[in-house]
Amino acid sequence: MFPQLAGGGFREAVFINTAGGVAGGDRLDTDVTALAGATITLTSQAAERIYCALDQPARISTTLTAYAGAKLSWCPQETIVFNRARIRRETRIALSAGAELLALEWIVLGRAAHGETITGGSVVDSWRVEQDGRLVWADTLRMTDDVFPQVRRRALLADFMAVATLVYIGPDLQKRLECVRESAASFGCHAAATVVGGVLVVRFAAAEACTLRSGLRNILDWFDRSFGPGPFRVPKMWSC
Repeated sequence: MFPQLAGGGFREAVFINTAGGVAGGDRLDTDVTALAGATITLTSQAAERIYCALDQPARISTTLTAYAGAKLSWCPQETIVFNRARIRRETRIALSAGAELLALEWIVLGRAAHGETITGGSVVDSWRVEQDGRLVWADTLRMTDDVFPQVRRRALLADFMAVATLVYIGPDLQKRLECVRESAASFGCHAAATVVGGVLVVRFAAAEACTLRSGLRNILDWFDRSFGPGPFRVPKMWSC
């Protein structure tokens, strides 16, 4: 779907999963290419739900490609992981010199309003970012059956059951890093940022999904206010 936006000179695309959730053995593959000069925000219609799996994991693969002069924003809504769910998610990013990209993924472990806790399952969430064919950043979060009983220890997630990673590749990285760090206290959730391999990486953590959503809205609003109108903003679908 392509909802109507007021001005801005860019489009918003909304992906829809008509299955209503993801079960063990399911596979979702998304491949997005932003050609030179394209400006677009991509998001999801609603939160994705990963249900209990008997054995095989669900696999979600996202490939984002941006050519020189393109501006691409990937901001899906949250992924809710149910108890004993199994998911392997891969986000692969390939950029040409001069492309600008922001990508966000967030995971919520159980539904706080229902008092759910995760006692088992598997979550593997990996990222790979390449610029002009060269790998510049890679990262993997891995939680499995032997980890979940320990996940609330202070050295792991403590009381934070909602976590997110945001990456940004574009101009003025050091300036944006300093601004993010200065503004982090106003985001409303725990946040920390760094630059590695020419990639701005921001981590978020909160006890509940609603708190994390508020923090993510704040940083996307901050991008929109601080660096001019464009695709790096809160998607319209987040408010529907």
